[in-house]
Amino acid sequence: MSFTRALWLTIVFLLLVVLQFTLRPVLAWRASIDFLVIALLLVAVRTRPGVAALAGFALGILADSLTPEAFGAGALAMTIAGFGASWLKAAFFADNIALNGIFIFAGKWAFDSIFLLAEHRLQGTDLLVQALLWSPLAAAATAVAGLVVLLTVRPVLGAPR
Repeated sequence: MSFTRALWLTIVFLLLVVLQFTLRPVLAWRASIDFLVIALLLVAVRTRPGVAALAGFALGILADSLTPEAFGAGALAMTIAGFGASWLKAAFFADNIALNGIFIFAGKWAFDSIFLLAEHRLQGTDLLVQALLWSPLAAAATAVAGLVVLLTVRPVLGAPR
């Protein structure tokens, strides 16, 4: 990756992190857009699995700093999602808009599932409703926002390696 593309990727990454902590609380949707997952997947498809896992861990710790009762659950979920996305990118992340949307949807839903199981806050039917209703809705909203981001930055960043 050239220096210019790496710089643009860093700027987009930081912008998505800022949106997570500024725009997302303002929207306050039950099925909200997760800009951190978009940022992680954007990095994961352009880096090796180890780097993607480290980026996921850092983003997870950043997100966990706001939820001390479930500290570590976000770091675990982001690390696994980043590593898995980077490892699977050759199989799934083609230069196709529909596949990109499915990839983002699956990444967000996987993150939510791991997070819900790791935090041990919900149990029984509450866990099922969150995992099977609200998480897929949030994943769909995140996929739509992720596609907008990908289509916006594609001319600058190019296709993933």
